[in-house]
Amino acid sequence: MPKYFATCARGLEPVLAEELRALQAHDVVPGRGGVAFVGDMQLLYRANLYLRTAIRVLQPILEAEVRSPEELYQVVHDFDWDRFLTPDHTIAVDSNVRDSGITHSKYAALRVKDGICDFFRERHGRRPSVNVEKPMVGLNLHIHADRMVLSLDSSGDSLHKRGYRPIQTRAPINEALAAGLVLMTGWRGETPLLDPLCGSGTFCIEGAWIALNRPPGLTRKWFGFMGWMNHNMTQWTRLRNQARADMAKTLPYPIAGSDIRCDAVNFANENARSAGIGHLMKFERYDVTDFYVPAGPPGVLICNPPYGERLGEDEDLRPLYRTLGEVFARSPGWRCFVFTGNSSLGKQIGMKPVRREFLFNGTIDCQLLEFHP
Repeated sequence: MPKYFATCARGLEPVLAEELRALQAHDVVPGRGGVAFVGDMQLLYRANLYLRTAIRVLQPILEAEVRSPEELYQVVHDFDWDRFLTPDHTIAVDSNVRDSGITHSKYAALRVKDGICDFFRERHGRRPSVNVEKPMVGLNLHIHADRMVLSLDSSGDSLHKRGYRPIQTRAPINEALAAGLVLMTGWRGETPLLDPLCGSGTFCIEGAWIALNRPPGLTRKWFGFMGWMNHNMTQWTRLRNQARADMAKTLPYPIAGSDIRCDAVNFANENARSAGIGHLMKFERYDVTDFYVPAGPPGVLICNPPYGERLGEDEDLRPLYRTLGEVFARSPGWRCFVFTGNSSLGKQIGMKPVRREFLFNGTIDCQLLEFHP
């Protein structure tokens, strides 16, 4: 069976591995920035449809030691591309290069393209065209310490692009990271989920999709594998139809968010409607100072307050973090989580976290802090 590699934000590898095991992937091995696994084409389809924390799913097809652009070109040129492409395909090459004798990622991508096109020109008299916007077959080149891995990109656009968030508030976290943080809390829909600093509503929307068993890729119109020679449209359509049939129609427990900013609340409600769940939840305008958990069974409270990197300075944000501590203190039985990129502000909450997970939001070193008031 083919080997695959699903990429993710650093720190989410254990969560992504858990997702893959739930999909019955074989030989699941977490690595740095992703998880390797083995499976058939059906599993590849399921991975792209169901994975909440993955950015893209790659199928490595060529690995070699290369120390120069010329060696890279030759390795690619000598590969049997008839197994994966025809001259009628359009292609694009995305590349990432570090700690290598090959220093320019764009030039490395160009040499891969040249190697492929020369292969077809010499063997068939015609060559694939390049389409950087929407190629029929996307290729991903990764070179680290002179070791190259060239993969087919089965996802196309990043899997974090769910399609429901065209409007963004300032400094949002992406959907895959938000889903990963919710999953990292252990929440799976069996209790209420609240966000008192909801911003564009991503935690709540991703949480609702988890509770409803709604695959994040359900309404996406194009995946990279759809241009592959071995794509089975009948199999894919059957899988997607079954996913629709398996979805719940109502939330077992309330999911809600609030924010002091009127524009954020409007954006969140619009995003929920775009996500197909606007009728199941409502975001409201509240100052976090006035936030109280509702009566009933305790659940999970999660938020992503600003942490000074992009939205404000430490001095201005300290009162907000102290207020969060007050909100947590009056929420006994609830498990409270704060995702922050500023450890000194996290201390302003005034409680000792019972758990601390280290992750990245882009290039920002962050922590998910868990509190039990």
